[in-house]
Amino acid sequence: MNNKRFSQSINIFHERIAPEQGNLVGYGALIDALGLKVPIPHQLSLISKKHKKYSVDGWNVYTVKHQPQETLYNHLVFALKYEGINLLFFKKLFEKSNQVMIEEWIKNEPLSIYTRKIWFLYEWLMQKQLSVNDLKEGNYVTLIDEKLQYASPVSVNSNRHRIKNNLPGTVNFCPLIFKTAKLEKYIEADLTEKTNVAIKEVHKDILLRTSAFLLLKDSKASFTIEGESPSHSRAVRWGQAIGQAGSKSLSKDELLRLQHIVIGDSRFVKIGYRTEGGFIGEHDRKTGEPIPEHISARWQDLDTLMNGLLDTENILETNYFHPVLTAAKIAFGFVFIHPFEDGNGRIHRYLIHHLLSVMKYTPQGMIFPVSAAILEKIEDYRNVLQNYSHPLLDFIEWRKTKDNNVEVLNETIDYYRYFDATLHAEFLFDCVDYTIQKIIPAEVSYLQKYDAMKAWLDDNFQMSDKIVALLIRFLEQNNGSFSKRSREKEFAVLKDDEVNEIEKKYKEIMT
Repeated sequence: MNNKRFSQSINIFHERIAPEQGNLVGYGALIDALGLKVPIPHQLSLISKKHKKYSVDGWNVYTVKHQPQETLYNHLVFALKYEGINLLFFKKLFEKSNQVMIEEWIKNEPLSIYTRKIWFLYEWLMQKQLSVNDLKEGNYVTLIDEKLQYASPVSVNSNRHRIKNNLPGTVNFCPLIFKTAKLEKYIEADLTEKTNVAIKEVHKDILLRTSAFLLLKDSKASFTIEGESPSHSRAVRWGQAIGQAGSKSLSKDELLRLQHIVIGDSRFVKIGYRTEGGFIGEHDRKTGEPIPEHISARWQDLDTLMNGLLDTENILETNYFHPVLTAAKIAFGFVFIHPFEDGNGRIHRYLIHHLLSVMKYTPQGMIFPVSAAILEKIEDYRNVLQNYSHPLLDFIEWRKTKDNNVEVLNETIDYYRYFDATLHAEFLFDCVDYTIQKIIPAEVSYLQKYDAMKAWLDDNFQMSDKIVALLIRFLEQNNGSFSKRSREKEFAVLKDDEVNEIEKKYKEIMT
């Protein structure tokens, strides 16, 4: 490996157009040169000859003074220094590497920050110890560079490497998130405080009714995202489950309980973790063969992955990693693993509710209708899911089973525990922001207008609550006017001048 040339002069790399011609370095260059079965990172590094450092459209451009020497070690140092930690890359690299070579690096430069990081990552990822003595000197250094990626607020000292392990996860589940201008802006904006300010002046009764309506709205939206039209009772039942988010600790049993609620009639769906392959996609109309858009984790890996996910969730919650970032890592990790035969999508969105609630990001007694926001941004949602799923299809070997399912033939577990969750975190923040800025205020405003309209109708016509609800619903459905049918049936007792007065008042108050 050390005799290879890793830098390469490019204009285009894997269909991505570079901002200028230059030398590709860092993770992208190493993945390509070593033939590692790893998706190309979203950000690539380029050495420019123009002595100008800048970032643009998925590229970080550096000057010639940043060019690493043409050794594997020096390219790894560049990657760690400027591109952060890519756990999936290191796992695949170490699987192909000569252990003796890594031991030589450590013996040659035992106090180097980057040597120690490589050393720690090898033993953490491979779960075996190298033939190197423990360090006895040198300051402790953090593993994750917090200028580049979000780290655990609580670190654990590794005395052997003199490393502060601040990875936000466990060896069996640890997606990472890069710091971006968008994420930093959202975090600094303190959206939860904006919510508290917005609802502070709202009457408690309005707030309770808003919350109840939004639960049902979110439940229906979650089914709609899955292409289902549930009965009202089924939607209400799932809405009630969403309303309990944050009240029970996450565990395998709790996930199974949620699956029971989602599925309802379980005669045709196996409850529990899958015992066969799984995929999302279509079947060929003629042959029935699977056409996957996403291939789920191997069923043989589900216990390891799900235990890792639940352990990581507990650590992130306990250490108070940012709630939205936690929800992105756990909820999207769950849906990518796809542990169940059915119900994964709705439980994935439930996990967002749960984590935002249990980590006190949402106001007490109110659940953010995240599924409703996702439905409004459904194309962005599909894109962010596919951004993960589609590149992985190149690295998963599978064959069709007799029942037109998929059977995965190679080891794929690392793809589901070490992914880049940056885009997923940005998307989730977009949904939370949309909920706070649009959905909640719109519902509060509607109920306030509804109450004003109801009060006017009570004063002038002494209508029952049931008749008021029916009247307002009819007017909503007919752009503020009574339909011919409603005039002839439900509201035949109203005089023409009363109809005109009601329609005028409706438009004044409700529109």
